[in-house]
Amino acid sequence: MPIPTVTNPEPLDLRLERFTPRLNLRTEGNRRMVMGEIRRKWLVLQPEEFVRQLLIHFLIQDMRYNRNRITVERGVKVQGDPRRTDILVFDQQMRPFLLIECKAPSVPLRTDVFRQAAHYNGPLRVPYLMVSNGRESYVAAIDYAAESYRFLPMVPEW
Repeated sequence: MPIPTVTNPEPLDLRLERFTPRLNLRTEGNRRMVMGEIRRKWLVLQPEEFVRQLLIHFLIQDMRYNRNRITVERGVKVQGDPRRTDILVFDQQMRPFLLIECKAPSVPLRTDVFRQAAHYNGPLRVPYLMVSNGRESYVAAIDYAAESYRFLPMVPEW
């Protein structure tokens, strides 16, 4: 599969910070926790988890994705090794539709981030691949027959 390289496209600004007030937060000891929107359990609020939860709110609220078709940290075997996808969305026929790799806001979205997402996508073969650090996001449509990709100006409709 071709690996998208982030060189020319404009990043998407999904304005994810506007979903911050929707997060259910609490403190346990000296740790900040967030209630996972999909898994419905308390999680340590690491920077990557913060981005993941904001993106989930965006997908459900703005894009009207079906929450029952969204999985978080789903296990997948990649070349025999167990890995976990950050966010995997399934279409109405329960086929993998969109794979999202989340990074902390401090992590720049370079080719190596897309390479990681493309690596995880190997056995899934999703039509859409996305990377986000919360401030910037990129979405690519993958054409497996032509072994090519193109960046999209918006997140695909579900």
